[in-house]
Amino acid sequence: MTRCVRVVTENAAVDRAFDYEVSEALSMLHVGDRVRVDFNNRSLRGWVIAEVATTREMKPIKKWLGLGPPPEMLPLLEWASQRWCAPLSRFMLAASPGVVVRETPVAPRARALDAAVAAQAMQVSPGVVLVSPTHDPLALILHAYESTLEQPGSLLVLVPTEAWAQRLRGRLEQRGCAVAQGEGEWDRMRGTWPVIVGARGVALAPTPRVRAAVIVDADDEAYRSQSSPTWDATTMLVERCRRDAAPLWLTSVAPSPSLASLGPLLDGGDVSAGWPRTTVVDRREADPHDGVLTRPALEAAHRALAGDEPVAIVVILQRLGHGRLFACRRCGELARCAVCAQAEVERSDGLACVDDHEPRANFCRFCGATNLKKVRVGVSTLARDVRAQLSQPVDEVTAGTTGDLSARVVVGTEAAFGRVRRCAVVVFVDFDQYLLAPRESARRAALAAVAKAARLVGSRREGRGEVVVQTRRHDHVIDALESGDVSAVIEEDVATAQALGLPPYGARAEVSGEAAAQFAQNLTGSDVRVRHLGDCYVVTAPDVDILTRALRMTPRPSGRLRLEVF
Repeated sequence: MTRCVRVVTENAAVDRAFDYEVSEALSMLHVGDRVRVDFNNRSLRGWVIAEVATTREMKPIKKWLGLGPPPEMLPLLEWASQRWCAPLSRFMLAASPGVVVRETPVAPRARALDAAVAAQAMQVSPGVVLVSPTHDPLALILHAYESTLEQPGSLLVLVPTEAWAQRLRGRLEQRGCAVAQGEGEWDRMRGTWPVIVGARGVALAPTPRVRAAVIVDADDEAYRSQSSPTWDATTMLVERCRRDAAPLWLTSVAPSPSLASLGPLLDGGDVSAGWPRTTVVDRREADPHDGVLTRPALEAAHRALAGDEPVAIVVILQRLGHGRLFACRRCGELARCAVCAQAEVERSDGLACVDDHEPRANFCRFCGATNLKKVRVGVSTLARDVRAQLSQPVDEVTAGTTGDLSARVVVGTEAAFGRVRRCAVVVFVDFDQYLLAPRESARRAALAAVAKAARLVGSRREGRGEVVVQTRRHDHVIDALESGDVSAVIEEDVATAQALGLPPYGARAEVSGEAAAQFAQNLTGSDVRVRHLGDCYVVTAPDVDILTRALRMTPRPSGRLRLEVF
């Protein structure tokens, strides 16, 4: 009987597998390997996903292109393609090397840690660990390494950025761990290196088996792919560890309802003392003649400039959500919807929230004044005003900024957190952009932003630096920042998710693109609801299986279509 295999090609438009014959010259071929095949008179790359038995005559495989994902990973990749409604080839590609790899190096044996190093390990059970922003995850990673030393497979460690992964790798290698990092060392990951460290892509590291995993800052938005397919590394690794029966540790400064549903939160030490010293400035009570930096912020900035930090001050302006914020010139209150409390934006005939709950004329609900002002400025305008207030040169930092920083004052978006390692003061000039962002994770994003700032200024225990938050409202997030206790925010978010059927107590997807309207119209199912919101359609269902089944069964119209399953 002729040997035949089943191949899925990289042509995402044809999401199905086809059978091909394997010649004797390609006897080295195994499941998971990459190949080149003739597909409809085109030469395409593909992956072998199974051996098949047949007596029919088939087209032969043209060429062997080296190793691909191990066979043990294929069920996981097939699950991922169903979970995020994407072609299997996209996940096969994500788990494959960028170059041809024909063999893997022999992995070193995982060695026990020295007694002095092992004593640094943080003894905590697998689960979701509530930590402070300045918590050092190394102790937890050492515990995960040492406690699973006798198990086969690799320890996966995910951190939000590759720069962080590079620093962590150096620290682990200093302590005697053999480490592979990211796509550049795909052959080592495929060869089951003892420790694999990296950012989002390491969730699909091609190691045949996961012996344990640690996800640092498991709620960080960097773990979610913004390009199609919009998969989530935390969800992926939770499923992967479940299949391999591997222990999993997840750390978070403010666990989302999805993380909180995984089990009781574990104590990561003195959490409140690990938050930074935070000064909250209510702009409703500030002098209206103050500039972009209020007097408390200016005082903190001058104290920082008197120090010797290379970068003394970081001023953050992050634009989230839609439209401009409006505030009353008389009382300083923000214009917010009376129904949903979202920020109201300008319409042709007045103000309304993005859902148009209660359109109204341009006036203040609190004092009745009609002289509302826009409180939105851009980074360049903010940099100009900060330069004038502090009489100091300023560097602007956005996602597209390159080059070294030379000034002691940095103004920009959250991209500044990736460019500055240490400073004395971080100022959020408009914190309401976080608090009033039109999404359910807005409050956690606000806490996460301050957590990133804490890594620059240090904790209140150290007393080295401080964070200044300028806002026009007061809620549980502000209370949490002042006290260092985020439990009230976590509990309220869980209660809200349960009441509204948000993940993980329901399933949600966003459909956008030129073909979104027709696709949404074709969606069927008694348990599926479709709502038009802004420039996309929101699809909800009781659980992920019902939602993804409805999305997969709906015919896709011609035109660009983007599906984002949460």
